[in-house]
Amino acid sequence: MRSDRPAERLTDRIAADRPEIRHRLRTNGAVLLRAFDVGGVDGLEAAVRALSGDPLPYTERSSPRSTIKGRIYTSTDYPPTEEIFFHNENSYQSSWPMTLYFHCVQPPLERGATPLADTRGVLRELDPTVLEEFARRRWMVRRNFTPDVGLPWQEVFNTTDRDQVDRYCAEHGIEAQWRGPQWLRTTSVRDAVHRHPQTGERVWFNHAAIFHVTTLGPDVRSGLLEMFGEDGLPSNSYFGDGGAIPDDVIGHVRDCYRAAGTRFDYERDDVLVIDNMLTSHAREPFRGPRRIAVAMAEPVPTVGAAS
Repeated sequence: MRSDRPAERLTDRIAADRPEIRHRLRTNGAVLLRAFDVGGVDGLEAAVRALSGDPLPYTERSSPRSTIKGRIYTSTDYPPTEEIFFHNENSYQSSWPMTLYFHCVQPPLERGATPLADTRGVLRELDPTVLEEFARRRWMVRRNFTPDVGLPWQEVFNTTDRDQVDRYCAEHGIEAQWRGPQWLRTTSVRDAVHRHPQTGERVWFNHAAIFHVTTLGPDVRSGLLEMFGEDGLPSNSYFGDGGAIPDDVIGHVRDCYRAAGTRFDYERDDVLVIDNMLTSHAREPFRGPRRIAVAMAEPVPTVGAAS
C-alpha cells in the first residue's frame, strides 16, 4: 500500500483504511506501507496502537535487541555478515504476538532484506510423512543460558531472581533446571502445526529449524559443539518426545521455507506489518548502515495442535 499524497501521515491512512489493511494482513499475511510520513519512533508507536493496540514487551528473549524507546526495539543485533533463518516470532513460547512491525529507519547499501515465507506455503511444500511426524510428536527446544555464550538468563527473563524465573517457567510450560549458580537449562515442548485463531488455516509455526544446530554456519556449529557438546548448546531442537530430528529432515524443512519465500528491498520509512502466524521472516546479510525498528502487538494464547 503506497501513499500517493506528499507527506501523508501513516496514522492518517490507518485511520481511513484500517479495515482494509487488517483484511489484507489476515489474507495475504503481510502488508507493506510505503512512502508515508511515519514520524519517527513516536509515530511508529502511534501507528501500532492505531492498527493493533498496545505494543508488547519483548519477553523470554532468544536474540539480542536494544530498546529504542518504550516497547520499540532494534531488530536482532547480529553481525551484518550473518543470515538469520526463517522463523515466527516467539513461536517457542506458550503465547506470542500475532502482529509484528518492521520500520526501516535506515536502509542498507546492499541486501539486508527481511525475506518472508508463507507458513501455509511451507506446509504445502513439506513431505506429508515429515509433516505428520511433527504434528504427532510435536517439537522440543532445549536452551542453555550461561555467562559464556548467548544471552544470560537474567536478560532473557528480565530478572535476577531465580525464584521468579522458576515461577515464570512453571506458569508457561517450561522445565527449568539450575545446573549451577549462573547456568540455567530450559526445556519446552510445543506444537509444530497450529490453526490460525482467526482464519482457521493450518500453519507451520515453530522454531524447529532455526534452533536446530545444523542451521548454524559450519564454523560456528563445529566451534560450539567442541566447546559445549550437544547437551550444552545455547539452543537445539528435537522431536517433542526428545528424539533427535535427523539432519536431512531439518534440511528438507529449510528447503520448504526457501521454496515458500519472497523478498523485497527496503526503502526509507517503509513499515512492514506481518501476521506472525501466517508469515515467517528472516534477515539477509547486508553491507552499510541498516537500522530497523521493531514492535510486537496482539498477544495470542496457546493454540492447540492442528489435526
